[in-house]
Amino acid sequence: MDERTNEITADDLIELEFLERLFRRLPQDILLIKALADFYTRVGRYEDGLRLDQQLGQLCPGDALVWYNLGCSLALLKKPNEAFEALQQAIALGYDNIEWMRRDEDLRSIRNDVRFRSLLQQIPAKPD
Repeated sequence: MDERTNEITADDLIELEFLERLFRRLPQDILLIKALADFYTRVGRYEDGLRLDQQLGQLCPGDALVWYNLGCSLALLKKPNEAFEALQQAIALGYDNIEWMRRDEDLRSIRNDVRFRSLLQQIPAKPD
């Protein structure tokens, strides 16, 4: 999420209130949870985003992107061991966007860890 500012604007507050109201009414709506988790992360509310990403992991255990986003949330909160576990699960489920992983700012805190390079090596090369 390269457009993260950590500053909540007036428009953000309106969007946040709307999404949170919907979430209170539809707490199991997967698309809504994904949107709210993304919003929380975008505005720097990482713990709130993590809570929803963990919920998504339970609701969508076979979704590689859900596990990737959970790994990102954990990395943002400087929880490298848990982040690597989630990213490992994402790859096992088929996540293969190696180029995005190399530049995703959400993973900055773990990028220099030797485990990161090892993780990238587990992603199968795409045929040309």
